Amino acid sequence: MPFPLDPKYILEAERELSVLLPEHYKRKMIEHNGGEIITTEHSWSIFPIFDRADEKRISRTSNHLVLETYVARTWPGFPTLAVAIAENGWGDYLVLLPSEVDMSELRENVFLWVHETGQLLEVADSVEELL
Repeated sequence: MPFPLDPKYILEAERELSVLLPEHYKRKMIEHNGGEIITTEHSWSIFPIFDRADEKRISRTSNHLVLETYVARTWPGFPTLAVAIAENGWGDYLVLLPSEVDMSELRENVFLWVHETGQLLEVADSVEELL
């Protein structure tokens, strides 16, 4: 169940990942930290951003963006600097990739990383289209 997020936790996640998250993504996470995306082909679980506000929120965000990104980066072929924002339960991830101009800033575009092939497919021009 999604719930609001204090922006200070987004800043913590950005520091831990050494990236700036896209503005649309940050706004959506402030409104609803986590949740689901349902498409015709998949149901995606959006990784929440770790929230230390109280025990309930800590428990609800234990599978957080930073942790899940570090786990995803251990998969063979996962893009080194990608940030995993959601998973479908089959090993595939929705990811954000660094800007070609500034590698510390993530683009708005959302990509599907297919774990069987390592293929990256653009699925949305913006996080806002999906969330």
